[in-house]
Amino acid sequence: MQNKIQVFIDGAARGNPGPAGIGIAVLDHDKIIKEFADYIGETTNNVAEYTALLRGLEETLLLGYKEADFFSDSELLVKQLKGEYRVKDEKLKPLFMNAQMLAKRFKHFSITHIRREKNKLADELANLGIDKKTKA
Repeated sequence: MQNKIQVFIDGAARGNPGPAGIGIAVLDHDKIIKEFADYIGETTNNVAEYTALLRGLEETLLLGYKEADFFSDSELLVKQLKGEYRVKDEKLKPLFMNAQMLAKRFKHFSITHIRREKNKLADELANLGIDKKTKA
């Protein structure tokens, strides 16, 4: 069996739009390899979700992994990437296209929608990202 990395992502915006953050947790067999929590400015929740995905894709490639299973609690993001929903929002279209380009650099890429309760670490990291700015 090939060694696939698991990447849990989340984006959050307080106020939607409002102060936003991203959280990413990269795991290898339940062992955390890397975590990211960043403030990304004022934006919408959906833009934050895509920003988390893009950063997760970039960081996973930088870590040298070519096979990855991504997990997100954003049904919209996952269904758009799987082609089940059209991308109608003009702000999301370039983010979607960039995500598709980055995903093609993987030998294996999948994205799965998970319940919010299963994405607690990425959610905590996204909120930590917002807190970095709002408490500064």
